[in-house]
Amino acid sequence: MALRCAAPGRVRWLARALAGPARLLPPAAAAPGPPGPAWACPPQPSARFASTAGPGTEGPQRRVVVVRITSPFAWLRTRFYYLLIRLYFDQEFSIEEFTRGAKQAFSVVSKLLSQCKLDLLEELVSAEVLQVLKEKISLLPDSHRDALAADIDAIMYTTEGDVRIYYDDDGIKFVSILMCFWYLNGANLPDEVPGEAKVFQIVFGDENTKEKKHLLTANYEFQREFTEGAKPDWTITRIEHPRLLE
Repeated sequence: MALRCAAPGRVRWLARALAGPARLLPPAAAAPGPPGPAWACPPQPSARFASTAGPGTEGPQRRVVVVRITSPFAWLRTRFYYLLIRLYFDQEFSIEEFTRGAKQAFSVVSKLLSQCKLDLLEELVSAEVLQVLKEKISLLPDSHRDALAADIDAIMYTTEGDVRIYYDDDGIKFVSILMCFWYLNGANLPDEVPGEAKVFQIVFGDENTKEKKHLLTANYEFQREFTEGAKPDWTITRIEHPRLLE
């Protein structure tokens, strides 16, 4: 289910969070934002485990290797949009720095969702999306709420789903970037939960000690106004946790 703006939203924060991996921006002034269509993420990548063993380890150590085949057309299109952003909006824009900040923001917001601390999301998420979250989050079972949380170290793969540039009749300019995340979570979900990539059995220590992890996906859309004089702040205008937040 896509939780996104149904009407012009409010642009508040994340300038510092999206500018680097270790900084968060305090609340900023609000600005209107246009609605946008729901853009789908690219196909989910495959994943496999590879065993490694180092000095002092007992038994095999496991890591996740994500393999993804990117459409050349999609890759060129997003790179063209990044060039437009640097040429006409922000000469210092870097998708690498943006991605690092987006991962940090995703981890923070997903944990607040899992903990039902919705009041703390008011400066992080658009008002329209927050209203939908308040209606949905209280209806989730505990296992689904636990599965929403993504530790920063548990994010296995991050990619851009789509990039859009908007102009309205008043000359207000917006950039919207949809980020797709794949993360491991140890919530007690049933094995037959639909929509997952796979349920992995991760072995730590020896074969008698097993910890089950779920590889889950989430889609978060970030939007910023680039009109002259507007604050350089980003807000989250769409949240998806497929098969969990419905």
